[in-house]
Amino acid sequence: MEKILKKYETIFTIGLIIIYVVANSYIMQNFGYISYQSAIVNTILSILILALIILAKQLKHYGITKVNNPKKFLYFIPLCIISLFNLRNGIHINNPSGEIICHIITMINVGFLEEIIFRGFLFKMMEKDNAKTAIIVSSLTFGIGHIVNLLNGADLIPTLLQLCYAIAIGYMLVIVFYKSKSLIPCIIFHGVFNALSIFSSGDSNVVTTIILIAMCLGYAIYINKSDKT
Repeated sequence: MEKILKKYETIFTIGLIIIYVVANSYIMQNFGYISYQSAIVNTILSILILALIILAKQLKHYGITKVNNPKKFLYFIPLCIISLFNLRNGIHINNPSGEIICHIITMINVGFLEEIIFRGFLFKMMEKDNAKTAIIVSSLTFGIGHIVNLLNGADLIPTLLQLCYAIAIGYMLVIVFYKSKSLIPCIIFHGVFNALSIFSSGDSNVVTTIILIAMCLGYAIYINKSDKT
């Protein structure tokens, strides 16, 4: 399995992106992210991809490993703060407990899936040729991928704002992965950030988007300057 994955890494990567986007677009259009169908499908996808990586003995390669020196990354405290951004106006419970549970399960899995696909497979596939290009492509692909929300009925302005801060978040996370060699902090951040969105008071505006972008870029710049490896 290890040889097959390495030989057809590009095909696997493109295939995973297509499967993930198509599956979640179908779910969003027909059931929504706060449905048990979404929780089940994304959990199954997570298990299958994790099983593939384990069988191929590529856990460390794709970042499923511990961080050797968390001090260099300020113990990821900035990441923890940013992950709570959706609670900036307090906690608002507007959904039944069943929907909240399904949403949290879905978002934990989405956090894993998007990190392993965009930061794991896509970035590692391109890094061996040019790390800088891999960073740019991973960030832009992750951010622009949110444009698919328009096809699922989302409003234009909130989606464009989401696209902007998603690129910044994508850049921050790929820098964290590139420098720490671990995807674990990125997966945890992504899952928590998305899961807490159900308790948010509403969509981001231009001001909050700029603040979020500044926080993400600031942390990424700090990591780049403090770790020259």
